[in-house]
Amino acid sequence: MTLPGMRSAALMISVGVCWAREGRAAGLQPDSSSPLTAEQNKHMHLERRVLVSGGAGFLGSHLCERLLAEGCQVLCVDNFFTGTRRNIEHLIPERNFELLRHDICQPLYVEVDEIYNLACPASPIHYQRDPVKTTKTSFMGALNMLGLAKRVDAKVFQASTSEVYGDPSVHPQPEEYWGNVNPIGPRSCYDEGKRAAETLFFDYRRQHNVAIKVARIFNTYGPRMHPNDGRVVSNFIVQALTNRPITMFGEGQQTRSFCYVDDLVDGFIRLVASPHEVTGPINLGNPGEFTMIELANKIIELTNSRSEIVFLPLPQDDPRQRQPDISKAKETLGWEPKVALHEGLERTIAYFDGMIAEGLVQKVMEPT
Repeated sequence: MTLPGMRSAALMISVGVCWAREGRAAGLQPDSSSPLTAEQNKHMHLERRVLVSGGAGFLGSHLCERLLAEGCQVLCVDNFFTGTRRNIEHLIPERNFELLRHDICQPLYVEVDEIYNLACPASPIHYQRDPVKTTKTSFMGALNMLGLAKRVDAKVFQASTSEVYGDPSVHPQPEEYWGNVNPIGPRSCYDEGKRAAETLFFDYRRQHNVAIKVARIFNTYGPRMHPNDGRVVSNFIVQALTNRPITMFGEGQQTRSFCYVDDLVDGFIRLVASPHEVTGPINLGNPGEFTMIELANKIIELTNSRSEIVFLPLPQDDPRQRQPDISKAKETLGWEPKVALHEGLERTIAYFDGMIAEGLVQKVMEPT
C-alpha cells in the first residue's frame, strides 16, 4: 500500500531528478548561473527555512519546537521508523511547520537555509533491529544531506554521538580522542556508521567548502523518549512507576552522564549559529557522572517506588564509563548544561506517568 506521504516524497524526488536532468541537458548550473549571489538568495526569504531530518523523534521534535519559537520555517522530515507523529502533532497546526514522510537514504530536493541531520535510530534495541539499515541511514543519509547542502548553499548540522569513542581508555573524553571501537561487534552498525558520517562531513568541508557543524551527543533524556527504547533513564522510570523490578546490567558500577534535552537543543542552536570556521566536532553533554546504581536509586526515590533492583549479565561492548569533556563547548559556544539531574528526572517522570495513565506503555524492554 502506498501512503499519501510516500507519494508526496516520491513526487518530490521525481520532480527533483527531472529538474536536474533537464538542467544538465540544457547546460544550466543553478549554483553559478543565478544572477543573485548566495548571500542575496538568502535574503529573498523573511524567515530562515530549516530542514530537520528525524524531526518526529525524541530530539528532533524538541528541536522543531525551538526553531518554530525562533520564527523559523520548519520542514520536519521523518520516515517514522522510530519517530512518532505523537511527538509533533501539537506542531502541525503551526503556520510555519511542514511534515514530510521521507527516508533520507533517498535524495531530497527542497530549498532550505539550514539542515539539521538527526535521522538515525539511536538506541541499541532500535539500531540493532536492522543493522544494515542503520549503517545505510548513517552514511547514505549524511551523503544526501551534504549533497543538498552543497546544492542550495546551506549550513548542515550532523548529530554525531559519543559512541564514536567506543569503550574509552581516556576519561573524560575530549574531541581529540580517536576512540576505542570494535568495528565488527553488534553495536558497530551505529558506532562505525556515525564515524563514517563524520568523515563525509569533513571531506565535504575540505573538498567543497560546505558549512558543516558536527556535534558529538552524550546521553540525553527528557519527555518524548520512547518508553521501549531500552535506554536506562526511560526503562528505570517506567519500571519504577509500575513497581516492576529494575533491570541492571553488570554490577551497576558503569558510569554515564545525563544531559536534559532542552540543554542539548540549546547547544545545537548555538553551534549552528557559530562562525563558519567553527566546524566541530564538539562534545555536547552533561559532565556530571553517575553510576547506574546511583541513577536507579534516585529514580526509585523520586517515584516512591517499591521496585527492587535485579542484576543481569553485561552486554558485549557496553562502555564502562562515559563522560564528556565540554571545554570546547564552553569556550567556543558559551554553552554548558543548566538543568540538574534531579529537576530533569522530575519532568521526565511526569511525562511517563502521563503515558502510563493513557495506556500507552505496553511493556518494558531490558536496558542496553
